[in-house]
Amino acid sequence: MAQITSEIVTECLKTIKGPDLEGDLVSRGMVSPIMIDDGKVIFSITVPSSRTEELEPMRLAAQKAVMALDGVTSAMVVFTAEREAGSEPAPRPTPPPSAQPSKGRQVNSSAPVPGIKSIIAVASGKGGVGKSTTSVNLAIALAKLGQKVGILDADIYGPSMPRLMGIKDQPTVNGKILTPLEGHGVKVMSMGFLVDEDTPMIWRGPMVISALTQMLREVEWGELDVLVVDMPPGTGDAQLTMSQQVPLAGAVIVSTPQDIALIDARKGLNMFRKVDVPILGLIENMSTFICPKCGEHSHIFGHGGARDEAERVGVPFLGEIPLHMDIRLNSDGGTPIVSSSPDGAHAKVYLQIAQSVIDKLDGAGFADTAPSITFE
Repeated sequence: MAQITSEIVTECLKTIKGPDLEGDLVSRGMVSPIMIDDGKVIFSITVPSSRTEELEPMRLAAQKAVMALDGVTSAMVVFTAEREAGSEPAPRPTPPPSAQPSKGRQVNSSAPVPGIKSIIAVASGKGGVGKSTTSVNLAIALAKLGQKVGILDADIYGPSMPRLMGIKDQPTVNGKILTPLEGHGVKVMSMGFLVDEDTPMIWRGPMVISALTQMLREVEWGELDVLVVDMPPGTGDAQLTMSQQVPLAGAVIVSTPQDIALIDARKGLNMFRKVDVPILGLIENMSTFICPKCGEHSHIFGHGGARDEAERVGVPFLGEIPLHMDIRLNSDGGTPIVSSSPDGAHAKVYLQIAQSVIDKLDGAGFADTAPSITFE
């Protein structure tokens, strides 16, 4: 297989016509620095924000051309959509008369993904609370309860699914559709499969959103009961846009017990409420440390704070996950605790949480309902 270089990719992109068939992508300065890692090619194309949908065929043409190069194993091409200096923001599309809302009325904000019944977000207001570990074990627990499950690693800047799931392969490409990898009975897609884990993703918000949209809608997920989205930590533009553009059936908030984490968890919860995404519940992670030698329980980060917060804000409390060496070691080793010790005490906690999530999706009819935005 030939060695692919950025120079070869650049020459290829000179054959792709620019907008309105004027010039080419390279001569018009529309192509970002090209990232190449072991045959995987990633770059962005800068276009006006008002023309992203219209110019989608151009992006697909660039992606197809790069994929055809000898030495390329996969290609991800995303739009960086920016408003031109001095221009006015693109007007908000006007809904048809039957859908135009009066104040307080809500309209659906995103289209469903074919084949996926329910998409749920696992989120936190800050990093370091064990959100990704919780996402993985929740997804595997859902699969063990008979659900067809996938997990999307939406943390572009810190993708952790390859390590947590113990997957070292790369997704294959069928045309422009990526085939997800599979581990522990769960289909998985992550930016971590496309770049080395030591490679920094120096991307701006629009690039992140475009990449996430591709990983959601240009992946051959097949028929799924639940797709778990491991959201980026925080409540910035990327998180808000994901909440609005992904047809979420509900959100699970992960927090540790201490006050500072709960403050950030509250922000995450309020963000989902603002875009009318149902809150499936709150999980208290690292709830109690159980000494492996004597069995004594120690509340290193406090205890019960998330339960109290859930009661205070009126959302379900899904359960407490202990701080235990086995959970950490199995996560680092790519053998999540629910998969490696399915009959153990820790796995049972995740299974109970997963059953609660299934009950809430079925009982509340969330599975067939896309989120909606309230127009003020």
